[in-house]
Formats: sequence, structure tokens, C-alpha cells
Amino acid sequence: MSKNPQRKDKTCLNCRYVVENKFCSNCGQENIEIRKTFHQLFIHFFEDLTHYENAFWKTIKNLILKPAILTREYLSGKRLSYLAPIRLYIFISFITFFLIGVFPDKKIDLIEHNPNQTTDLKINKLIHPDELAKDNLDSIQKTINKSLEQNEPAEKPYNFGIRTVRELDSIQEFGKTKDKYSSFEYSFIKKVLKVTEHNTVDEIIAKFRTSFLHDFPKVLFIYMPLFAFFLWLFHNKKKWYYFDHGIFTLHYFSFLLLLILILFLTDKIFLLLEPSGITSFISGLIYFIGFGWMLYYFFPAHHRFYGESRLISFIKSIFLFLINFVVIILLLLLFAFYTFINLH
Repeated sequence: MSKNPQRKDKTCLNCRYVVENKFCSNCGQENIEIRKTFHQLFIHFFEDLTHYENAFWKTIKNLILKPAILTREYLSGKRLSYLAPIRLYIFISFITFFLIGVFPDKKIDLIEHNPNQTTDLKINKLIHPDELAKDNLDSIQKTINKSLEQNEPAEKPYNFGIRTVRELDSIQEFGKTKDKYSSFEYSFIKKVLKVTEHNTVDEIIAKFRTSFLHDFPKVLFIYMPLFAFFLWLFHNKKKWYYFDHGIFTLHYFSFLLLLILILFLTDKIFLLLEPSGITSFISGLIYFIGFGWMLYYFFPAHHRFYGESRLISFIKSIFLFLINFVVIILLLLLFAFYTFINLH
């Protein structure tokens, strides 16, 4: 409760409503003096910070260790003791992708300083989005090199065997009808040639990773309503509103991002330590526990929140897990393709 002096004027400064008690009954604003001494300002800041920290750490503890309890508490009306779901998700999402962007891996640093040097590096234990493009890029590069070495016409659209954009344009304009490409093939091949002409494979992967991480939070945010929609399809429409599924989704995605952040920071910490058998074992154990908890978390969360029998909840969880896995993989592939065609 604020200890700031109350205003003698009973007119609310926010909505001009008559304030009968300490708080306006119309808009909820406290009727206090807005001009404060340094001492009052310091005390107010300390009170807000303490309250925020208590709510924050209590929220994080329940989010990680008690699946679905946070969602049940929120929907039961206990909301002042925890961070609001949307605020929690935005905060964790911002911190996660900000730190991932600020602390690039060693591979990207070496590419920037030695773009023509091929270096054998330790693969990061976290799943990086640049791996989505690496296989396709390597396949395209090998196909082109093989075709050029053999000096044989390549089959389209996979083995197009073209060196430059100028050569592609010549074929498209003056070549035989059977040798020409469709509009989609032409646009795709031209984009690949433009990217590969001005960048090495390592540079392409580095740019792809940067672009992917920059836009991935948007994709994740767009996917959440779809995730909640699948939950809505599998449960009683009269008992559960779409809003309930939305809150469950916000908390679940917040948990996933938070665990990704923890594993990412753990990886960075272990990179600073001297490599040894003990550090490798501890690092591997942390990752095993982290990814194991990430995969298992949804099952107890679903059972506790929806209150169904363990068998029914398990069956629904399996179906939901498989459906979302397939959809999100397809979505990531489409997004990876979109990211690649927008590289420069």
C-alpha cells in the first residue's frame, strides 16, 4: 500500500470523477499527491521493485517447477501475486532473443574475420536455425560443382548447373522451349545464383542465422493462437473457453523460451571453462535434464490443468504433441525458405 499523502481535492486527476475513498471508484487510480520529495520517490521505487521482484521470482519458480499451477492460479483469480501472462511472455521472449543476438557463437565470429577459411568447430549443443539451411545449401553447391566438373547438362530444377545470372537470363530468353524454366523455377534459381555469387556458404549461413533469429519471435508469437486452437478442438467447448487455452499457451511457451534461455546461458558459461571430462559430463547432464524436462513438461501440465484422467490426458497429449510438432516443422521450413529468398 502506498504511503504517499492523499490529496485534499477529491476530484480524480485521471477521469475527473469524485473520489470517496483512497482510490477512484471509476478508474481505480489512487488519489495521491503527484509531486514527491526525493525521499518519497526513493521509498516508492523500492516498494515497487520489491513487489515486482517477489512476484517475478514466484512466477518463475511456479512456471519451471510446477506445470500448469501458474495457469490455474491465474484463472482462479489470484493475479496480483504473479506476473500477467502476456507481460511474462514478452519479457522472457525479449531477454531470450536479445541475449542470443548479443552473444553469437564462435563460428559466426570466425566467419566474419576469416570468410575464406574453413574451420572445424565444435557444434553448439543448442539447436540453431542455421542448420535448417545448411543441408540445402550444401546440396545445391555440390550439385552445381558436380555438373560443372562433368560439363554435362543438368536436370532441372534440382541440377540446374548454371554459373551466373547472365547465363540463366540467356537460356530463358534465347534457349529452346524445353530448356526454359517456369516462372517459379526461374525466380528461385535466380535468387540462389545472386546469393551464391556474392557470398560464400559460410557467409550465407551466418546471414541466414542473423535474419532467422531476428524474425523468429514473430513466427512464434503468430503460432501461439494456432496452438491454443488445437487445444480448443480437443476439449469440452462448454467447460473451457478459448481464453483459457490462450492463457495455458502463454505460460507453456514462456516456459519453453525460459528453458532455452537457461540452456543457452549454461552453454556460454561452459565455453569459458577449461575443457575437461568433468565439465563435459556436467554440461551433458544439464542438457539431458533440460531437454528431457522440456519434452515431458507438457504431459503433467495438460493433466493438471484440464483435470482429466491420466490415460485420457496422455492420449490427448500425444495427439496434440504430434500435430503441433508436424505443423511447427512445416512452419519453420516455410519460414526458413522465406528467410533464404530474402537474403542479399
